[in-house]
Amino acid sequence: MKEGRIDFTITNATPARANDVSFSPPLLSIELGYLVPANSSISRVDEMDRPGVRIGVTKGSTSERTLPAKFKDAKIVPAENVKAAIEMLRRRELEAYATNKALLFEMSDAVPGARILDGNWGLEHMAIAIPRGREQGLPFVASFVREVQTSGLLGQLQQKAGLRGAVKAEAR
Repeated sequence: MKEGRIDFTITNATPARANDVSFSPPLLSIELGYLVPANSSISRVDEMDRPGVRIGVTKGSTSERTLPAKFKDAKIVPAENVKAAIEMLRRRELEAYATNKALLFEMSDAVPGARILDGNWGLEHMAIAIPRGREQGLPFVASFVREVQTSGLLGQLQQKAGLRGAVKAEAR
């Protein structure tokens, strides 16, 4: 997008990204949560902050920047990517993995017996991003977002794509 090779994308509307792009209203939100491997002794989030608990995150992610402040005793362990995290969970090098629930559901399919803990530690707000300097298109993009949400098309697309972990977008 910075190079002008694409006109829009759908991404997590973070303040850091807002430095480079303009965002539509949220299209949908995805809960942030935790995945634990099969037979984990952890059944609730409030059981995670204790010595010896290793919580995996994707290296360079919002989770890596945010979670250290949430945990006093648990250790945050960066994984190079989701594939590496799956292997770390299988080898029991992690007691949990933190990211958005859409990814956690995909990961759980690859880690037999893994489960996603109830609740969330935040939301990712997915929105349409357009390049800075093209804000004149924002009213059209906002209208499009409202139309796909109210017409039911967004829900149909989520179902067709098998997207799990999404919740109704909150107005921001």
